[in-house]
Amino acid sequence: MLLLSQLLLQAQAKKGTGLIQGSSNGHYLQYGNGVPFFWLGDTAWELFHRLTLQEIDHYLTNRSAKGFTVIQAVVLAEYDGLRKPNQYGDLPFRDLDPTKPNEKYFAFIDTVIKMAAAKNLIIGLLPTWGDKVFVSWGIGPEIFDSTNAYAFGLWLGKRYANTTNIAWIVGGDRPPVQDSLDFRPVWRNMANGILKGTAGRAFIAYHISGGSGSTSRHLHNEPWLHMNMMQSGHGGGHDVPVWDDIHRDYGLQPAKPTLDAEPNYEDHPVNPWPKWDTASGYFRDYDVRKQCYRSVFGGAAGVTYGHHAVWQFYSAREEKINHPDRYWTAAINRPGAVQVGYLKNLILSRPSLHRVPDSTLIVSGQGHGAGHIEAFRDSANRYAMIYLPRGKTIGVNTGFIKTPQLMVWWFNPRTGVANKGDLKKRLPVMTFTPPTVGAGKDWVLVIDAAGAPFGAPGKR
Repeated sequence: MLLLSQLLLQAQAKKGTGLIQGSSNGHYLQYGNGVPFFWLGDTAWELFHRLTLQEIDHYLTNRSAKGFTVIQAVVLAEYDGLRKPNQYGDLPFRDLDPTKPNEKYFAFIDTVIKMAAAKNLIIGLLPTWGDKVFVSWGIGPEIFDSTNAYAFGLWLGKRYANTTNIAWIVGGDRPPVQDSLDFRPVWRNMANGILKGTAGRAFIAYHISGGSGSTSRHLHNEPWLHMNMMQSGHGGGHDVPVWDDIHRDYGLQPAKPTLDAEPNYEDHPVNPWPKWDTASGYFRDYDVRKQCYRSVFGGAAGVTYGHHAVWQFYSAREEKINHPDRYWTAAINRPGAVQVGYLKNLILSRPSLHRVPDSTLIVSGQGHGAGHIEAFRDSANRYAMIYLPRGKTIGVNTGFIKTPQLMVWWFNPRTGVANKGDLKKRLPVMTFTPPTVGAGKDWVLVIDAAGAPFGAPGKR
């Protein structure tokens, strides 16, 4: 067992290469060469539409330095992306026709994807925002049907067939089925066009609207869908129980990775859509941490962070959308953007591809809503992690570890630092109290089998 652990840790230390794909158990992600991949996304929806290359380089450099791995951006942007040109005066199509692409517009996107690759970033590429299929809300216009959706997907797939730093995301903030309307044939054809154009070398997910649950409800058995997504979003107030959808997805067959692709944005108004005013304040970094940690600890393959000014790239030349409180150039350094990198480092500091969500570890102290705790162990029972959104005393079932002693750590999600490990005699049930208690004092309890070849949590 010790040799196996050492080999797994050595694999994690290797550089990841190749297209991302599902892990062997279907629940998590890895590079083509088997190195674990943690999806730490950022919502940069208007990236291609509103920024110059110089600004994009600044943004990508910042995100790479903070440990992000995926940049989610849209080819046909939400805010009049068909009729309002990019910063170089180019529109994506002639005559609003998806079969008549403007080469200059797409050459610009080519350049951005290459820039991202040079910074070890994957572009989570949305071919279109959903209003180009079904307006419902937004600007549109609707230009896609099942026929031209396939043609556009095929064209894009061929264009990027040899590009390894793309993860495809269809959907664009829309449910695949709404009331009696079924849009799956359009999205299915677009995805199948991408697969055909890439000769099957594509990883595809679907970005669903907030409040719609997981894509698994309508798409799980679609053969083109490689990963489920949900959007716990900004419209449900604090502490939306995203972990329920994560748990549900984790238990489905065939197993597919799942994640929250749009939790509450940092510095987004708390009041729900369509009001979204500031009367109830803003979501801040603590709100972001709670949602991100609890989805990942519940069994997700990663998570996507977002900032309300960054997704729209709010600046002096753009109109405000729903009350951003600062320009994007300041927003990229907000606390939450730093702290989600600590989460990625924490997960990857242990063998990460065989995590098993396990709420039975929590014997006492479980809370609800803002106090809800999530926990996991690894399938070989070498370690466990428990996220406490509020510092408090909890009782933990430690019977899953068979060594007579445990190494116990407290990891601080606000700073990314763990205290010095404490070697303790293992009892069947043990009580633990974090260094500080109360709301806003979230902690991660890390329990290792004594002698396991792991360093301090968060150190890779």
